[in-house]
Amino acid sequence: MHPMLTIAVKAARRAGSIINQASKNLDVLTVSKKTHSDFVSEVDRAAEDAIIKILHTAYPDHAILAEESGAKGDHTTSDYQWIIDPLDGTTNFLHGFPKYSVSIALRHKGVLTHAVIYDPNMNELFVASRGNGAYLNDRRIRVSKRIRLEECLIGTGIPFRDLTHIDAYFAMLKDIVPRTAGVRRPGSAALDLAYVAAGRYDAFWEIGLAPWDMAAGCLLITEAGGLVGDLEGNGTFLESGQIIAGNSKIFSQLLQIIAPHLTPSLIAAQRAAAHSA
Repeated sequence: MHPMLTIAVKAARRAGSIINQASKNLDVLTVSKKTHSDFVSEVDRAAEDAIIKILHTAYPDHAILAEESGAKGDHTTSDYQWIIDPLDGTTNFLHGFPKYSVSIALRHKGVLTHAVIYDPNMNELFVASRGNGAYLNDRRIRVSKRIRLEECLIGTGIPFRDLTHIDAYFAMLKDIVPRTAGVRRPGSAALDLAYVAAGRYDAFWEIGLAPWDMAAGCLLITEAGGLVGDLEGNGTFLESGQIIAGNSKIFSQLLQIIAPHLTPSLIAAQRAAAHSA
């Protein structure tokens, strides 16, 4: 394992232990509201602090982009930037619903190079390094081989931070549901993307994500042989927050179903992100 990935795994496991300990006393946690349906707890902050401490101890000059504390260090002067979600699925966690994860990715000169997603409930550790494949608990993983959409299980996330495009999203959902074997929405995008890499989902799509929701999972998927793009299939998903991922056959079929539901405002948002990237 690459030394930088080893450090990321150490950080993810430390965050996972903080989360697991806190899950035993949910009723005494301090929770605040960031925006509509978007919460942060003292556990998010403690886990993030632990991750950043481990990363900065090993690599003090690296820049950080983290959900709760924002950007630290200048990623324009450092070639390295860590992208962190200390607890993806906070609302699930606060309800004792066991679908949440720790997500850590490293970007080098703008290219994703290492990724860790850790599920502390299942003790499942998903890791990838660019060019070296994707693994779940030391076992190599691949995206699914299904080619018939009607046999596929598709993951998704319902918009909750920004409801601007919610009508377009539900139009997509209405069109996708009857053409597939099922659609699931557990509530942790990072874990959903890891499941695409492991072949548990055949594909995934969502609107309105942040970079820390997607970065690690996207590298896992590409290293597992899958494709990732925005809702038009382009590569600026980290900037736009709109994403489709899956094996190559289902990725292209999902793009075709979604295309008629791309509203002018949704297309404009994606292309503005592409222009700024």
